[in-house]
Amino acid sequence: MVLTQSTMLALGTRAPDFALPDTTGRSVGLADFVQAKALVVMFLSNHCPFVKHVLDGLIALVREYQPRGVAFVAIASNDVGTHPQDGPTEMAQLARAKALPYPYLFDASQEVAKSYRAACTPDFFAFDAARQLAYRGQLDSARPGNAHPVDGADLRAALDSLLAGRPAPTEQRASMGCNIKWRQGNEPEWFPR
Repeated sequence: MVLTQSTMLALGTRAPDFALPDTTGRSVGLADFVQAKALVVMFLSNHCPFVKHVLDGLIALVREYQPRGVAFVAIASNDVGTHPQDGPTEMAQLARAKALPYPYLFDASQEVAKSYRAACTPDFFAFDAARQLAYRGQLDSARPGNAHPVDGADLRAALDSLLAGRPAPTEQRASMGCNIKWRQGNEPEWFPR
């Protein structure tokens, strides 16, 4: 595991399009969330201890905000050649075991992760109703081994602002976690070596 921070994609960036298979094989794309007041795109993985640390709290946050019109989608982009535990079969097992309340999509080509400039898991991107990037960064300050609660404070503050018609807070902290496992020769030019 290489500890990596998110790249902090420029605020105002339009949500890059995607259409990827979920854990049932159904294709899910950006257009499926057109009615949502806000959309959170999350880059996650099965094996990362940072994701495991926040997963139950994240699921609770999703269940709280979905009825308020926020849509969530998770994308796994790791190379399954080196990390088979992050593949579609294992993703489906996790989705069933945790009753994930959001689609969990597999980015086999890693092109969607590149288009979002996702660098780590977990990595969060919140878009407003016009699908302009309003927040990117950490869920909260919780990390494996620290005493901070998994409360979703940072993402929660951004979503509360968006739902109230206000801009997200300007102070946004990079997420930190496991680096995305790029296939050899497929690493983006901006990815730290």
